Amino acid sequence: MNSASKMRVISVNVGQPRKVLVNGEIVETGIYKAPVEGRVAIRRLNIDGDRQADLTVHGGWDKAIYAYPIEHYEYWQEQFPEMDLPWGMFGENLSITGLFEDAVHIGDHFQVGTARLMVTQPRLPCYKLGIKFEREDIIKRFLVSGRTGFYFAVLEEGKVAAGDPITLLHRDEHDITIADIVRLYREDKYNVELMRRVVAVDALPEEWREYFQERLERVTSAHQGNA
Repeated sequence: MNSASKMRVISVNVGQPRKVLVNGEIVETGIYKAPVEGRVAIRRLNIDGDRQADLTVHGGWDKAIYAYPIEHYEYWQEQFPEMDLPWGMFGENLSITGLFEDAVHIGDHFQVGTARLMVTQPRLPCYKLGIKFEREDIIKRFLVSGRTGFYFAVLEEGKVAAGDPITLLHRDEHDITIADIVRLYREDKYNVELMRRVVAVDALPEEWREYFQERLERVTSAHQGNA
């Protein structure tokens, strides 16, 4: 992980749900976010001025704040040189620098502005990212790239502004990174040792732990059956 001096917020992005026409159907989405000036309040479930459209898959306590490293923008600009990629393009609330998926652990606590946040999970892309980019292949490419960004839960409310430092307050003892979760989900499907470690992480949302627990049981039972 980079030094604390390099870990900071580059842009705070918010947006209200809007309705867009997709293949002849109206879809409501909150993925359209834009940078805002000044200090913005971080609440338990979101940032002031921001709202999610479908609360069954977005938002909630363990997806209150979505952060995305600006370092990934260079990669995506190379992938899509014709596109304009302003901060907030991936629907992130916080465009950040110095924090990456392979060094951020599930359960890590950070001070961001005056708020205390906890890392909970990676972002899995849904079809609305395809709407934003106007290309369906971004969904698979986003996941395969490993450049998923990550969600925070809000442990203590506060305020944040562009330029604020990000400070590590607590490192989770399970040592499971965002990248570990993505790799296990995407390709390393039979890594029993890693799955056992993952399901023991209390800070990982229950639906993730249940998913990996079920997979772990299938893999181990199949192995026993073949023994």
